[in-house]
Amino acid sequence: QVSGGEDEIQRLQKALLDYLDDNTEIDASLVFSRKFYVAQWFRDTTMETEKAIKSQKDEDSSEGTHHAKDVETTGQIMLRAESRKKFLRSIIKPAPSQFSIFKMNSDTVDYEDACLIVRYLASMRPFAQSFDIYLTQ
Repeated sequence: QVSGGEDEIQRLQKALLDYLDDNTEIDASLVFSRKFYVAQWFRDTTMETEKAIKSQKDEDSSEGTHHAKDVETTGQIMLRAESRKKFLRSIIKPAPSQFSIFKMNSDTVDYEDACLIVRYLASMRPFAQSFDIYLTQ
């Protein structure tokens, strides 16, 4: 059960990346998959930030009392983007552990859960959300 908040998305992303990291010994292609997901999420964060700032600038054409509100919102957008990027940077280099064999994690993800997480995170992407529109057209 996920409410769709930013924290839950990051927890799902971390769980998926941990699963991929834990199973790289079984399938070497998972190393590429892990790096791809991190890069894609980083790119998505950058694109969402640029899009939000551009929409703020477009709305800024009507100056006045809304200007201070727009600047504050732009600042919030930048802070949220930086926190996402910081999270992704922290995941890129997992901390080396001498006792990785004995690592006990209560958030262990199996193959079926990893597939479910991938489907959920993919459904959050803009193309998946607008697929019905494309299909209708």
